[in-house]
Amino acid sequence: MKTLFVTTAAIGLMAGSMAMAVEKSDVVATYADIAAAKYGDSLVTAQRLRAAVEALVAEPLAENLQAAKSAWLAARVPYQQTEVFRFGNAIVDDWEGKVNAWPLDEGLIDYVDAAYGGPTDDNPLAVLNVVANPSLEISGGTVDASAITPEMIGETLHEADGIESNVASGYHAIEFLLWGQDLNGHGTGAGNRPWTDYATGDDCTNANCDRRGAYLTAATDLLVSDLEWMAAQWAQGGAARAAVTENPDAGIVAMLTGMGSLSYGEQAGERMRLGLMLNDPEEEHDCFSDNTHNSHYFDGLGIQNVYLGEYVRVNGELVSGASLSDLVAATDAALDAEMRAKLDATMAALARIKVAAEAGFAYDQMLERGNAGGEMLIMGGVNGLIDQTRSIERVVAALGLDGIAVEGSDSLDNPGEVFK
Repeated sequence: MKTLFVTTAAIGLMAGSMAMAVEKSDVVATYADIAAAKYGDSLVTAQRLRAAVEALVAEPLAENLQAAKSAWLAARVPYQQTEVFRFGNAIVDDWEGKVNAWPLDEGLIDYVDAAYGGPTDDNPLAVLNVVANPSLEISGGTVDASAITPEMIGETLHEADGIESNVASGYHAIEFLLWGQDLNGHGTGAGNRPWTDYATGDDCTNANCDRRGAYLTAATDLLVSDLEWMAAQWAQGGAARAAVTENPDAGIVAMLTGMGSLSYGEQAGERMRLGLMLNDPEEEHDCFSDNTHNSHYFDGLGIQNVYLGEYVRVNGELVSGASLSDLVAATDAALDAEMRAKLDATMAALARIKVAAEAGFAYDQMLERGNAGGEMLIMGGVNGLIDQTRSIERVVAALGLDGIAVEGSDSLDNPGEVFK
């Protein structure tokens, strides 16, 4: 029997040969497969949310409201991991505002606390209160809102008058209808909508319980149909899949554009640094439910799993294949190691925020002025995201790619503009 001795140098050569065998077409195919799996999981969990909402509206009980909230929280896990497909994929960019737009002027939808105020010059519809009013005045015309339907929400109410904060559809509209406003400021607690807001007869609180249930049902139906559409775009034969697989170079550009823009301008800037600068508890992504720590964590995970070419589905199935990491390693193994380490460091920082929040130190409490511990946690995430973006830029250069523009943010690039 012969013994085979392999030198370290030979192992390196073999590893390099294996890395060189990676084709861009295989990398973008994995990317499309992961997108299909993530949007498929988002659809499945939204369907579960719809079932929970239907149960709540059919039988308003405290436990049914809690079940609907739990279903909403579960639905956020796969969806937030899809945000890395934004910025580089036009089909996603043109659609995303329907399902995940924020912040919202919630007075457009339902009753709000008196401290919320009234109409403003920026948004005359800020307290339109569709739930309370079967007839609405929008853009100088009268709208019949006696029947609250997915079509009315999506085509008439959402971004009414062209105002972005008139968010009538998507996860955050549903979140508001389940939790209500979070009136605790930097104090303990999330929104606390009573289950009786969906009750019938004399048990109904805050009036219009039937219309509130109709709005919640219609908004959830619309979310499901929107996700059905996007899942189809990434399935075999779908337009989004074709856009990245038919031109692998363009696909690689889309991957890195999404990673860099979500890391830097969107998450580090608009979602994290801005809120800390303003010390505003409303400047958190899931502000009604106090779930922002999870939104940040799963956004970061979405970036990491695109680079590594792997995603764990909600049923535990692993989707994996040729990755950007493989492609970079074939060109510059040290840069690949750097990129992996930066992603790990960011995920560790986001995990610290998540662990602290789950232990009772909510994200809106971290945003309070003078809270050194909160600032340290949030800035750990911000700095990790910025740092990994610099490595993403080096990956772009190493792969010789053009046409990549990373989304910026005034809170990072021009902080003085934030306070003007």
